[in-house]
Amino acid sequence: FAYNVSKWQTTDLYNDVGHPFVRALEMRVIRFPLFLEGVVRKMKTIQSKEEAAEMYSLVYRSGLRDPQLGMYAISSNLKGQSFDIGRVLSFAPGWLENQSIWTHMAYKYYLELLRKGLHDEFFTEMRQGMLPFFNDTTYGRSILECSSFVASSSFEDPSVVGQGFLPRLSGSTAEFMSMWTLMMIGPSPFFISEDGNLVFGFKPSVPSWLLRHPATADGFYSIQFKFFTSIDVVYYTKTMRNLYGTRPQRYTVGLRDGSRLDIDGATLP
Repeated sequence: FAYNVSKWQTTDLYNDVGHPFVRALEMRVIRFPLFLEGVVRKMKTIQSKEEAAEMYSLVYRSGLRDPQLGMYAISSNLKGQSFDIGRVLSFAPGWLENQSIWTHMAYKYYLELLRKGLHDEFFTEMRQGMLPFFNDTTYGRSILECSSFVASSSFEDPSVVGQGFLPRLSGSTAEFMSMWTLMMIGPSPFFISEDGNLVFGFKPSVPSWLLRHPATADGFYSIQFKFFTSIDVVYYTKTMRNLYGTRPQRYTVGLRDGSRLDIDGATLP
């Protein structure tokens, strides 16, 4: 939002070019169209999952969501706004800072969904709005390469819609690594237990469709990743189900001398 001075009082003071200084007496609040950054900052302050879900529903139905691409633009429609709003109006709608898909900001939004425990919503958005699931022909470059922005369906040239421009590896990559950490490891692998001891425990959030197919020879579904660059970690589950914030029931730890430790429980001492 912004303020416009609607009532003022003149003074006897002037600036260097002769414009008078005034004292503001009343102001009128002007509400800007929605910007995704404001939504992300609001989501960071929300404490309950229920409130976050309500916020998600509102954003989903807002002008921030591009229905054609199934992604979220940096802003909603800015038509009719004053140039006082800044340089965003120097760009065509759907391009750069004006209603395009900024992958960095969109990834920030997805990250907040995951942090708030909106797993179904997060993984639904993931399969529409994250690079590994893009159509590389439409995207116009490798899906392993982030872009600064993706031209949204608001852009006047439909042949450009969905293409990524200005490759970059900074913000989007950092947000993606944060999401990957929450998905595979959990928010706090090291923590103090109720009895005051330092313990270690995984708490992944993985959907069933990421589990390995077919199941292992002994009937387990699994997913594997590297921890601390060199430690192979494999989650096993008997059933094909979502592992949302689920701690393991048992650990089998392989040591460097070839021996193994079997530890029952959700954590390691």
